[in-house]
Formats: sequence, C-alpha cells, structure tokens
Amino acid sequence: MIINSFGRLESCGGLASWSRRLLLRKAREEEWNHFFMGDHFEKGQHTLLNEGEENEMEIFGYRTQGCRKTLCLAGSIFSFGILPLVFYWRPAWHVWANCVPCSLQEADVVLLRTTDEFQTYSRKKVMWIHLSSLNSELGVTPDHPVITDEEYIINRAIRKPDLKVRCIKVQKIRYVWNNLEGQFQKIGCLEDWLSSAKIHLKFGSGLTKEEQEIRRLICGPNTIDVEITPIWKLLIKEVLNPFYIFQLFSVCLWFSEDYKEYAFAIIIMSIMSIALTVYDLREQSVKLHRLVESHNSITVSVCRRKAGVQELESRFLVPGDLLVLTGNKVQMPCDAILIDGNCVVDEGMLTGESIPVTKTPLPKTESSEPWKMQSEADYKRHVLFCGTEIIQAKGACSGTVKAVVLQTGFNTAKGDLVRSILYPKPMNFKLYRDAIMFLLCLVGTATIGMIYTLCVYVLSGEPPEEVVKKALDVITIAVPPALPAALTTGIIYAQRRLKKRGIFCISPQRINVCGQINLVCFDKTGTLTRDGLDLWGVVPCDRSGFQEIHSFASGRSLPWGPLCAAMASCHSLILLDGTIQGDPLDLKMFEATTWEMAISGDDFHITGVPAHAMVVKPCKTASQVPVEGIAILHQFPFSSALQRMTVIAQEMGGDRLAFMKGAPERVASFCQPETVPTSFVSELQSYTTQGFRVIALAYKKLEMDHHSTALTRDKVESDLIFLGLLILENQLKDETKPVLEELISARIRTVMVTGDNLQTAITVARKSGMVSENQKVILIEANETTGSSSASISWKLVEERKQISYRNQDNYINIREDISDNDREGGYHFALSGKSFQVISQHFSSLLPKILINGTIFARMSPGQKSSLVEEFQKLDYFVGMCGDGANDCGALKMAHVGISLSEQEASVASPFTSKTPNIECVPHLIKEGRAALVTSFCMFKYMALYSMIQRQTVFQITSFCSRIWPSQLLLA
Repeated sequence: MIINSFGRLESCGGLASWSRRLLLRKAREEEWNHFFMGDHFEKGQHTLLNEGEENEMEIFGYRTQGCRKTLCLAGSIFSFGILPLVFYWRPAWHVWANCVPCSLQEADVVLLRTTDEFQTYSRKKVMWIHLSSLNSELGVTPDHPVITDEEYIINRAIRKPDLKVRCIKVQKIRYVWNNLEGQFQKIGCLEDWLSSAKIHLKFGSGLTKEEQEIRRLICGPNTIDVEITPIWKLLIKEVLNPFYIFQLFSVCLWFSEDYKEYAFAIIIMSIMSIALTVYDLREQSVKLHRLVESHNSITVSVCRRKAGVQELESRFLVPGDLLVLTGNKVQMPCDAILIDGNCVVDEGMLTGESIPVTKTPLPKTESSEPWKMQSEADYKRHVLFCGTEIIQAKGACSGTVKAVVLQTGFNTAKGDLVRSILYPKPMNFKLYRDAIMFLLCLVGTATIGMIYTLCVYVLSGEPPEEVVKKALDVITIAVPPALPAALTTGIIYAQRRLKKRGIFCISPQRINVCGQINLVCFDKTGTLTRDGLDLWGVVPCDRSGFQEIHSFASGRSLPWGPLCAAMASCHSLILLDGTIQGDPLDLKMFEATTWEMAISGDDFHITGVPAHAMVVKPCKTASQVPVEGIAILHQFPFSSALQRMTVIAQEMGGDRLAFMKGAPERVASFCQPETVPTSFVSELQSYTTQGFRVIALAYKKLEMDHHSTALTRDKVESDLIFLGLLILENQLKDETKPVLEELISARIRTVMVTGDNLQTAITVARKSGMVSENQKVILIEANETTGSSSASISWKLVEERKQISYRNQDNYINIREDISDNDREGGYHFALSGKSFQVISQHFSSLLPKILINGTIFARMSPGQKSSLVEEFQKLDYFVGMCGDGANDCGALKMAHVGISLSEQEASVASPFTSKTPNIECVPHLIKEGRAALVTSFCMFKYMALYSMIQRQTVFQITSFCSRIWPSQLLLA
C-alpha cells in the first residue's frame, strides 16, 4: 500500500502497479546518487542531449584538475593497478575523481547519463576542430558568416577570431557546441526547420568548394565505418570483466595453497568461455564490416556552384551537396531530398519488401513552414534513403534528377540501423537482476565469514600469512568463480540449436528473455497469411448501385470502361529490362486487364506528355477498346498513412483523367456522395467478413489547360466518382493455425497487429484460431469530436450489432452487460483500428490498459502505432515478442523484448532474431530454446549456491573446532 499525493491510501497492485514501482525505484536511485555524488551534479551545468529521442541522455560538464589527476595517478601506483580497473568499470567515478564540475562551455570532459531506467554513464573528451588547417580564406569578422547558409549550426559553432569548434563524439555521432544556444547539437544533417523554398534556393545550385571543405572538416566523412575489432582488444575487454578478474584472484590464491586440480579446471573453463565469446564477437564484427564496407566506395556526381558537375567519392559528401543522379541500379550513399525529377527506389533495406517505391520531388512552395510539414503527412516520399537502390531515375523539364544531401554517415537511415547493432538497447531482465542480488548476498555472507575466520585464526595465534590466506579463501568459497562460464553454457548450446533450425541471433543474451515471453504480436500479411494475392473478382457500380460481380476465374475479360482504365493505370509498376516489376497487388490487378506496358517514345508521342513516360495499352488480341493507350503523367504514391494512391493519366487523343485506389473507407470519403452506393457498408462488410482483401477504385475527368505537375493532390483528390470494389484473396499459411494453437495451449497470448482492414483481420483471426468459435469479438471505436478537444468511445458485439456509447468522462465499459452466461464461458476479445487506438491513448489513457488486457486484433495500424502498442504492452509487465516480415514492422521489432524478422533483407539487422524460414514456426522453437536456456541458468544458480553452502559449512566446522580449543589455550597461558 502507498499514500498518494492526495493523502488517500491506495493499493500497489493492479494494472497501474508497474508505474508506481518505477517511480519508487527512480526515487531510490536519485537518493543514492545524491548520497554518493554529493553536489557534483548541482554545481555543474547539465542539459539534455537528443532531447525527446530514443537515445536521450543527460550531459554534465567537468574540468580536469591537476592535483586530483596527480592523486589518482599515485593511487593507481600504490593500489597495484586496482584503481584504474575500478575506473574502467565505473567511468563516472573516474570523472568525479579527476575533475571538478563546471559549465559545459568550459568543460574539457563531459559525463553522459542515459535517461532510461538503467542510468548508464559514459565519459567523453571534448575535442577541438581547427579551421586554420583549411587552405581556403575565411571571414573572421563577427558579422561575416563563414558559409552562405548563415543560419546553419556551423556558423553558430565557430569561435572567432581563432576559428575553432568544440565537439564531442557519442555513439559514432558528432555533436558541436552551439555558442548561441549554449548546448551541444548534432551535426551532419540539414536542419529540420528549413522550408521547401529555402532548400530550393540555398542548395538548388550546389555548394562552393570552400563551403564543402568547411562542412567536410566539421561534419566528418560520409562513411559508415565499422572496423573489425582486433582479437587482442576483444580479449582484453573480456578478460577485464569483474568475474574473470575475481577468477584470476581465486586461481592465484589456490595455487599458493597448492590446490592445483580445481584451479586448473577453472582455468580451462574460463579459457573456453572467453575463446567462444571472443570468437562470436569477432564473427559479428566481420559480418557487420562486410555489410557496410561497399557503402563507402561509391562514385557520385555532384554539382558545384561556379564549377559545374564533378565526379568524386561518396565519402566526401556533406549536407547541402547537390547530387546529380543518372542511370539505373544506383546505391544511395546518403539520405537526400529529391528536388527535381522522379525516382523509383527499392527500399527493401528499410521495409524488408523488395517492392519499388516511387519518389516525387519536394514541391517549391513559398510557405515558411518546415519542409516536413509542407509535405503533408508523409514527407518520406521525397527522401531517398541511404542504402536503398535507385532502380530508375527520370528527369522532368530539366532532363536531370537532382537531390540535396540531407544526412551523412551514421546520421542516415542505414547508419541508424548499424548503430542499433553496435549499441543495442539494454534489457531489464529479472534473471540478471536476481543474479546480481544473489551475488551480493554471497558477498555479504563471505564478508561475515571472513571476519569470523580472521578473529578465530588471529586469536589462535596462526602466522599472519596463513590468516590472510584463510580469510581470502572464504571469499572464493562463498562466491563461485565458475559462475560466468556456467551461465553462458545454456545460451551457447541454445544458439547452436537455433542456428540448425535456420534461426539466427545477433544478441545471444536475448535467448534467456525468450523463455519468459507471455505475449506475441504478429503481423498479418506475409506473416500469418501468404505473400501472394489472388484476384478473386471485381464489383462494378453505377448510379443504381453495385452490379453483378465479375469473376476472373471465368476467363472473361473485363469490359472497357473507367473501371478497366483505373485497373490498367492506377499503380506504381515499372518496366525494367523488359519485365514489369512492382507491388504484387498492383501486378495482379494489371495482369487481370491483359493490357501491356511500354515507355513513350516516337511511336507514342502525346501533346503535353514528357518523353519516356509510362504508357499502358491494350494487347493486340483485345477488341472493342476505343483508345490506343493511356499515358501515366504523374503519380501521388501510395502512403500507409494516407491509405491511398492517385495517378494523373491521359488517354491517347482523349481526356485527361485522375484515378484513385486505396482503402474503401478512404476512397469513398473523396467521392461525390451520390456516386457511392447506399449498400456500400454492407457490401464491404460481406466481403471483409469472408477474409477477402478489398480495394476501392474511383476517378474523375480533369481540365486539359492545367499541367499535370502543377496540380496539387488536394485538388486532384476531390469530387471523384466511385467505380467499384476490387476483391483479392489472401490465404493463411499452412503453418499458421497449428503454431497459434500451440502457443494458446501454452497460455501465451497471441495478438494481431496489421495495416489491413479491420473486418478482414477479424476473419483471419477466427480462421487462424486466434479467436475461437465460442468467443465473442467486441469492436471498439473511438472518435474525436469535431471542433472540440473531447472524444467519445463506443463498443459493439461484431456478430450482434449491439452498441453503447461512452463519453470521455466515463472510466469503465460494462462488457458483460449484453453477453449471455453461455458466452461468458468462452470469453471475449477486443478489436480496434489504429485511429481508435490513437484517440484512446490521448483521451482515455486510464482506459487503455483495461482494453489491452483483452485486446487481440489491431488493424489499420501505422508503423508508429505498432511501436507504441508494443511499448504499452510492456508497461503492463508483459514480455513481448514481435514477429513480422519486415514491412512496416521495423520499429515494433526493435521495440519488443524479442523481435523476430521473417525477412532476410537488411532490415533484419535491427531485429535480434531472423528466421530463414518465412513462417511463424520459428516462434515456438525460439520460446522452447529460451526456456531451456533459462532452466539451465536457474539450475546453475542452484548448483552454485548448494556448492558454496557445502564448502562454507566445511569451513565453519573447521573454525568451530578451532574455537573450541581457545579456552584450553587461555588456561595454559
């Protein structure tokens, strides 16, 4: 029980107990820090580094003091190297002993502390970058900016007139001291507040040679350089582990007592353990080096102001450089903003799916808002990410494709993935906390035994050297030196067995965590269901409503009309080396029309259509098609946030049209209400409840006097005419149902997290066994009230359509109100969309944990919402596993305790586990191996504790015997 801030007595149990325990633990940590460190932090200036980001840290300033440094040096000599070893284990102690607190502006050493529950410390030296090493002449007057982008952080970081910059390097990222803001800020990227107009104006013609040299010196090279760690470094780092230092001490003590057999056994075990660990670390270092080494040796074309286009190596790129992209199959060496032309990119490294994605240029608007806000909700469609492959680059009016370098080095998307491997998020695993508590108990017992032994042997008149040996021997008996080698045994064997099953692990310590998983989140498409989609049919509609479904299994071709034109042109397919490539859904839809694809040229010349535009045309065998073909003029690419895509097309010798394709609910919202059939909801539900994937199509005619690229998306996507529904079938994988039944029988919760339709997700959940036949599904819907900050929430039984609404002043839902006694035996599951999840998180935060307790189906979830959901489950003390194929799952895979990627793409490096077999059979195998490793660890603890107790009992018997002879000795004296 605790007393809250209002004086009420509250229970620590229940759903909110995790937060109270966290607050109490943080309070105890703060008290300990204040007691141990005194006023160190209060005197020194400190601020936050990477505020609001995942790797947020507190930064404290210190200045090295000569007398303190001399005393520490003397202490290191007189302690025979023990003091430097302690400083190596505790970097904060090294700073506190050698330095005094000061402001960050005066500091030559900074101390970093993570803001998570682990409060990890690290020490960094402040470095100086001298611009005097440059050959270029620089302005030194205070009002003269060194580079033309006067608001860029470099101008605010340079200290004049000596022209030097203070910086630190943290986890491969460089931070410079901003003299104006008074804090360290990240360098190596363009600032987010730049507007679209400023990016076009400042960087549209490239940088000068002098500016490029300055940026290169301060930002560092554009390399993701992961060196292969030498074996001697890995060996020293492993040997300096406190356990192995204690083993070395124990072995030396045993040899002095002529206790050689056990000492040799410990040496052999330790050497084997160290060798295996060093081998694994070396292999990981080599693999990671090979993964990124090709990134640093790419030749690019850069446009220089006053110097034209130049060829140079990608490691010389800096933020603000203007890239000229030519040719196909080009690897991006940095993150860049596309400002001219269009690109088709393979983002398999990021998403796990090798599906071409179309990138459009950043619009040149006069707004002063930051460029990310100007690009609607999905600014990423203008960004070419590092590590992705440009399949096709097509120029616009200027004939060239240009992009401004946004981020370089480890600041890029690929660099972030590599850093997540180099600096993984620590795990707060109960086993490791209990292990430390166990050792502390042993140390406490050993201290008592050592004091007792000292008293006995000193009073018995033993020689001093024997007294010291026997006292120290008690410590080696109480704290088992073989413990580290024993604990890694289960993990090593489990990792080898997993490797035989095609499951690869980059974080072996997570194997123990697998043994405690009690909730697994699954993506649907490609994970629970098959990758391929089969086109089942299309349901056309007109003013009178939906027409009879057209089945493609019959072999009849779809009659010509706007619906056929939409299926032929509203896609992101490309023609590469004579082969049509793209999203499987788009490919199936286009193949159903039996049309052909070509590139416009002399044979397909259309007024107003740029050269090399994509043209679709009916095949030679097609009849009664009144048009020669359709040219795709402009694309507004599909976005998971917008749930739609739109294209502007023109019939050869005919009208200019706009076609939209996407989620039925979203497409219908952009259509004229009178064109949407009144039976739209019921028709949609009839197909989604059968497990089909449903796509809606719409179109409208455009005026010919507007250029296609001048039309905004808002203007194109309005007053559309609804065309019909495209029905696709997505079947379960054969392994899905047996695996889910096995997990459920083991009392492990299964949750579906998908971006697909809610009704489709519910049907797949029932077919897969995630929701059994005698269980109810309760659909929860939450909406924000238009024009106010309030919100409402409602729920209904999916089968019975019973509905009750609640306002945001209500704090409970009476789920059992409309459920019969028979239904209660089966239980119930909550289903909700990403939109409802977002509204509940913002307006019904107290209700969210209660919903998550029985939440099973989460549909229309964006990548960010998936990560948030995993985090919310973790707050409820669940050990969460996440299994996905990599598409939109990277954040959730990274956030979960155990992330399992079914993709072999480069995105899997952010996930601790990768399965070579693309189905969910790997999940129970991983849990079984985790439990086996966990049981082995527990058994080792029990064995070591029993072993220590037996030896300790023997020592106490000897000392008790000695104590019985004390009276006789005193009597003789």
